[in-house]
Amino acid sequence: MLAVPMIDGSNHPVGLTAHGFTVSELMSKKAATDSPVEDDAKSAAEDIAAIERTLAGDLSAFDGLIERYQRRAVAVAYRLLGNIDDAQEVCQESFLRAFRSLSGLQERGRFGPWLMRIVSNQSLNFRRGRRPMLTLQGEDDDSGDSQAASLKSRGEEGDTLEASEMQQAITAAIASLPDQQRLALVLFAIEEMPQKDVAEILECSVEMVKWNVFQARKTLKEKLKGFLEE
Repeated sequence: MLAVPMIDGSNHPVGLTAHGFTVSELMSKKAATDSPVEDDAKSAAEDIAAIERTLAGDLSAFDGLIERYQRRAVAVAYRLLGNIDDAQEVCQESFLRAFRSLSGLQERGRFGPWLMRIVSNQSLNFRRGRRPMLTLQGEDDDSGDSQAASLKSRGEEGDTLEASEMQQAITAAIASLPDQQRLALVLFAIEEMPQKDVAEILECSVEMVKWNVFQARKTLKEKLKGFLEE
C-alpha cells in the first residue's frame, strides 16, 4: 500500500510565491521553448528506471518521483487554486492517481508531462467543485488579515501597497481566463515549461498552446493596462 509523503509547501519553494512575477514578465514574448536534449534524456532515463523499480515492487522508487516533481506539481496547483492547503490536497490525490495508473503509462520517459496533466485536471475539478473564486490570500489561515497588519506596521508604504495591488490584479485577471488559456499561461509563461510539454499536458498542438498564450496575454494586457510599464 502506497503512503504518499506529506507534501510540504509551507516554505513556498522557488516559483511558488504569489509575488514571483510581474505584469511585464507575463506579457513578455520570451519564455521557455525546449530544455536541453541532454537534460531531457537524463530525466527520462531516471524516470523510466524509477517506474520500472516501482512496478517491480520497490515503492521507495516512487518516493523518488514524488521528490523530483512535487515542487512543480504544488506550484502548478497553487497557481490554479490560489491556496496552498488546497494545492497540497490536490497534489496528494494526483500522486496517488499517478501511482494507481502507473502500469498503464506507455511512454514512461514522459512521466513528468503525464503527471502535470493529472495535477492540472485535478486542480480544475477541485476549483469547479469547491473553490469557484481564486484568491492567493488563502481562506483558512487569516493571511489576508496578517498581510494587512504587516502593511499597517510598515506605515503602508506606497511602493508596497502598489505591489500588493498589482499582484491582486494579476491574480484576478488570471482567474478570469478560460481554463485552457489559464493553464497554457501558467505552465508556459510562469512555470516556464517547454511548449511541447505544455501541448502534451493540454492534449493539443504546439500551435494551439501558442494561440492560448497569445489570447491569455491579450486579455491580461487589457485588464492590467494600468500596471504596464510605459
